[in-house]
Amino acid sequence: MHDHDTPTGPPAGPLAGFTVGVTAARRADELIALLRRRGATVLHAPALRIVPLADDAELLSATKELIGCAPDVVVATTAIGFRGWIEAADGWGLGEELLGRLRETELLARGPKVKGAIRAAGLVETWSPRSESLAEVLDRLLTAGVAGRRIALQLHGEPLPGFIEALRAGGAEVVGVPVYRWMPPEDLGPLDRLLDAVAAGGVDAVSFTSAPAAASLLTRAAERGVREPVLAALTGGSVLSACVGPVTALPLQAEGVPTVQPERFRLGPLVQLLCQELPGRARVLPVAGHRLELRGHAVLLDSELRPVPPAGMALLRALSRRPGWVVARSELLRTLPGAGRDEHAVETAMARLRVALGAPNLIQTVVKRGYRLSLDAAAETKYGDD
Repeated sequence: MHDHDTPTGPPAGPLAGFTVGVTAARRADELIALLRRRGATVLHAPALRIVPLADDAELLSATKELIGCAPDVVVATTAIGFRGWIEAADGWGLGEELLGRLRETELLARGPKVKGAIRAAGLVETWSPRSESLAEVLDRLLTAGVAGRRIALQLHGEPLPGFIEALRAGGAEVVGVPVYRWMPPEDLGPLDRLLDAVAAGGVDAVSFTSAPAAASLLTRAAERGVREPVLAALTGGSVLSACVGPVTALPLQAEGVPTVQPERFRLGPLVQLLCQELPGRARVLPVAGHRLELRGHAVLLDSELRPVPPAGMALLRALSRRPGWVVARSELLRTLPGAGRDEHAVETAMARLRVALGAPNLIQTVVKRGYRLSLDAAAETKYGDD
């Protein structure tokens, strides 16, 4: 994983040393790759799975609404979803009416598979991007202008994060065509591990790309009896909630959880926002001629990332709360996770911390009293103590 013995390496990424929870089911790979490329440790816990509608009432209602009042644009997002919609309409005796409407509208297809499904239904798409990117579809719509336009979006579980928000922000009326329903994941293990990590402050941020994922996380927390500690971590500021847009943030805001959102409702800007927010929340101290930055599970010493064990991070945080002041062993012992009453645990953890930091003079031992950070008083104005 990390090489502690390398004195210098490439500059640490903006998210190096931070752990980010990812709740997305669809398109999670893209988000995880963006986060890892910037140095983050990722805890992936899909909060949803997507299943075909068992009860077609919502789909029937949306289909009748579109037949009754024609949309200006229809966006087809998945081949299986588009076929399912046409087949369902046929089953209700509305197939020909729906196809008639779709022939009159601007029909946008996300990629070749969807194009194939459209043509199999005897239709021709107006336009399709070369890539299978809904972001490209969105760019085309927004560039042309969507104010006052009625846009039908064939939903495929989690739509492109921020797709609906961006269209509504541009003045469009958006009609969702729900061919699938969100359900809790079959394997709840990863979600439970993420909830435990949130409650214990073991993650620095959780990212949300759909409102149902946010609601599902809160529902599962209640089922497991950890709702209070999870909400305490999310509302108290120890864990940042990063949402792709205002619709996604609603279930969290309803519980009083503060959220951050990018100006553009996309995955790229969401990751950029985390790259600003998390380092901005890190504590920076001038210690023994070095710049010491405390990140989630690591320390940035000057520009080098030094991974630190959880016990070591607990000690560092306790020392940094009163930089330059002596902190007693008994007080440090209370901050150690599961240390019990033996003050030797502090000495052991401190020895490991000094090895991890690779610079023993950062922390001074004050005989019979405790430990203190070797704060550079003259450099305080340079970095501040935040």
